[in-house]
Amino acid sequence: MGSLAGKRVLITAGAQGIGLAISRHFLAAGCAIFVHYRSSAAAAQALVAEATAQGKRCSAASADLTETSGCAALVAAAHASLGGIDILINNAGSLVARRTLAEADDAFWAEVMSLNVGSLRRITRAAAPHLIAAAQANGGASIVNLSSLAGRKGGHAGSLAYSTAKGAVLTFTRALANEVGPQGISVNALAPGLILGTSFHNTHTTKESAAATIAGIPLGRGGNADDVARAVLFLASEYDGFITGATLDVNGGVYAA
Repeated sequence: MGSLAGKRVLITAGAQGIGLAISRHFLAAGCAIFVHYRSSAAAAQALVAEATAQGKRCSAASADLTETSGCAALVAAAHASLGGIDILINNAGSLVARRTLAEADDAFWAEVMSLNVGSLRRITRAAAPHLIAAAQANGGASIVNLSSLAGRKGGHAGSLAYSTAKGAVLTFTRALANEVGPQGISVNALAPGLILGTSFHNTHTTKESAAATIAGIPLGRGGNADDVARAVLFLASEYDGFITGATLDVNGGVYAA
């Protein structure tokens, strides 16, 4: 496992919730980071100010990752700011809303897929040449994709589209690992379970549902953003290791196969 000190990291949706925890952990590890956000400008600027006060390198920019042009512009800005990209963290995504099969019309289905799978594909495609260059120069590069336990086992009621999208992220991870492995890039995924204190679960999970889920977790608690961030750093540090095409479950021991 390689040292992360000095690595240049692009993090999507890195200014709040799990993404913010990931950003802070990479900064603590000695990385220079470029944080994408969509609408949380105040949180992103607060993170930049926090990092700058600590003498760490952090920049941020807004982009719509459902547009190819937005992804290309974001990657170009990150590359210019960092001087290269060694690690890409694909954290952007959302359930959007809970809808059953009957309720999920074509427009809703397309929105969920574009946000959770399409954005990941677009940003990865734009960043790939820079990751390849970094791998050739520095002995490896990493991509870490955030999926979900829902992509493993289907999720709760109303999450059909989201679960399908997050399952596709896992397949994308395995297929991409095969494609870019010869260029020195490792590609891995995380599948978090119930992660409390995030806007996702604050919006889409009731207290009753969370309690019922916790009752079935062997460790007896929900996760937190730092639990996920530590796992992201581990997989990112495998840029020169032997782990690729893998999914790491971060769910307290819930059976997910």
